[in-house]
Amino acid sequence: MTLRFTLQAQDGAARAGRLHTAHGEAETPLFMPVGTAGTVKAMTADAVRSTGASVVLANTYHLMLRPGADRVAALGGLHRFMDWPGPILTDSGGFQVMSLAKLRDIDEQGVTFRSHIDGSAHRLTPERATEIQHQLDATITMAFDECTPFPATHAEARTSMELSMRWADRSRRAFVARDGYGQFGIVQGGVYPDLRARSAAAITALGFEGHAIGGLAVGEGQAAMFSVLDATVPLLDPERPRYLMGVGTPADMIGAIARGIDMFDCVIPTRSGRMARAYTAAGTLNLRNARHADDAGPLDADCSCPACARHGRAYLHHLFRVGEMLGPMLLTWHNLHYYQRLMRQLRAAIVAGHFAATAQRLLDALTG
Repeated sequence: MTLRFTLQAQDGAARAGRLHTAHGEAETPLFMPVGTAGTVKAMTADAVRSTGASVVLANTYHLMLRPGADRVAALGGLHRFMDWPGPILTDSGGFQVMSLAKLRDIDEQGVTFRSHIDGSAHRLTPERATEIQHQLDATITMAFDECTPFPATHAEARTSMELSMRWADRSRRAFVARDGYGQFGIVQGGVYPDLRARSAAAITALGFEGHAIGGLAVGEGQAAMFSVLDATVPLLDPERPRYLMGVGTPADMIGAIARGIDMFDCVIPTRSGRMARAYTAAGTLNLRNARHADDAGPLDADCSCPACARHGRAYLHHLFRVGEMLGPMLLTWHNLHYYQRLMRQLRAAIVAGHFAATAQRLLDALTG
């Protein structure tokens, strides 16, 4: 039996569920830390686990370039390679081909591009992207798609979406079904509700184990993103998990969960940690700010991560001022801990039937 999803509670459109996979179970809503190249930056696998994360994300594009899918497979697969026995979702590489690769050339069969690292030539097709993810032993494989740029005209978005749907069909045909493994299709269509509806119908018909919504958080703004979700999510199979790719900020995720999204990934908490930006229940803090130099208090009094439990703001400020690597490590740890705590709070609120009040309280704290 392939990967399964069970819905356990619902409050309005917000859902609490559970993923059942070959590499363990994961409760939703959930946030996946981004381990692009087989590691979550500035974190050990044990540290990531300690935050409460149950699923991590890795990337096909980066791993096919270094160290190579063949090498990872020969070394026992990505779970062993990166010391993560739990579920791993692998992005198909479509977004990275668009955003990083040089001299990109798209045709009906796939994409030819040059590596952003050394300029070497590569070819990705739906079949090859699916094969690479199989070699990596990804628990959740993503269909290969073209991430529609923003802005795009209706005609441009339609052409891109239709190509992605043809590639989705080929990705599905190439997927090797195994007990506890699954493949997610990706809904595209830019900011156009009619295109999103056509894409959602196509993805649903292909029988993927999960449904992702791609092509958002690329510059359209939160209001437009929520509008797309309002139009798209009700069209997806309620018995499948729903994954909003590349999102986001705490406010983005709260709003998306309110609209029925179950899964998220984003580089924001780890990148912010390296840039001295901390997420707390009372909003964000810049630890480079001089006002923290003499503050012995914790980042967040309600947080139990090592940065909060063992150190004060003054010490964290000092680490960034003198360029010590421990600063980014501790703040990344804290941010991921905050994101996982947020998911747990929202899940508990859904189960208890007071999601709207909890969501508003959290949003008020973030903006207050």
